[in-house]
Amino acid sequence: MADHFDCFSVLFGQGELYIGGESFPLGQCATDILNLDSAVLTELDQRVGALMPAVKNLFGEKTDSAARSAQEHLNAVWDLIFDLPVYRNLKLDKWSAYNLFPILFADQEKLAAALDERSEAHQMFRRLMDGLEYFPESLRNFRGQVMGMLEFYFEPIKRRGADAYATAYAQYFSDMRAAGAILPDMNDFEQSFPVQVKFVPVKHPAESGKVILAEQAEFTYLSHFLYTDFYRGLTAGNAPRRCHNCGRYFLLTEGYNTCYCNNIAPGETERTCRKVGAHRKEAKERASATPAQREYAKAYNRLKMRKQRGKISADDWNTAVAKAQDLKEQSERGELSDEELRRQLEAL
Repeated sequence: MADHFDCFSVLFGQGELYIGGESFPLGQCATDILNLDSAVLTELDQRVGALMPAVKNLFGEKTDSAARSAQEHLNAVWDLIFDLPVYRNLKLDKWSAYNLFPILFADQEKLAAALDERSEAHQMFRRLMDGLEYFPESLRNFRGQVMGMLEFYFEPIKRRGADAYATAYAQYFSDMRAAGAILPDMNDFEQSFPVQVKFVPVKHPAESGKVILAEQAEFTYLSHFLYTDFYRGLTAGNAPRRCHNCGRYFLLTEGYNTCYCNNIAPGETERTCRKVGAHRKEAKERASATPAQREYAKAYNRLKMRKQRGKISADDWNTAVAKAQDLKEQSERGELSDEELRRQLEAL
């Protein structure tokens, strides 16, 4: 069965999901939408805005020329939507989407049903138009909510993983509930989305001969799927994070804790943000280091080199480093002058 704009299915497996036969780690689709250029949504607003009067004119005139005009406006909307993350991977029935109004006007019975406000056909058409009209705003709401959550609740945490994300989300959830109790126009905060679920055995898209039990979930709104992907990712230990170098989001998967993505850094041809960011961070730390920190770093590197060359044992290395750390802390408390610190570190 082909997918459609307002009715599509994805398969959730163990730690990953499948769209159109392609696998993605949980949270990746949500991350891709966070990186979407806001100009795309602005353009989509304009194209949907031009579509609505053309549709109204179509059902007023009921002419072939009005149908062609409405279809041209609708196709301009489809051109943007079908190129978005998720939709570009789905096996969509694009032919019907790009010929909706000519198909409708070619069948007078279907046309009459679509015009009858009491019919199911009219309700389906109304839901499609309403879904298109709200679509850009639904993505803005998703992006705004998740970006805020990541910046204020997830970015400050020191450790990464499913347990840490659950704790951060619990605080966010509590704060949203508290805000709802204070502000009269806000409903109780919740994150629930209608979805139809089936459990089906499917062939693994990447491993020949392997069968997996997957959860086939059917969604009617892209935003509902994105929230589901985001929260399932958190439970698996995956979360989007904004790169501290380029500013784009990347999916930080379970077991990793880095603030730099692995994409080519801005202004570079080969080096990634991870490599560039690490060097810049080290240089920044060196530039802002106190005299005590600089003397300690020199002593540490000297001791490390002696250990690597076999000049001192591992026990001697550990003892010397511990002593160096103690001297640095004494200096930072004002108990040792810079000169005295330097002299004692050189004696190690």
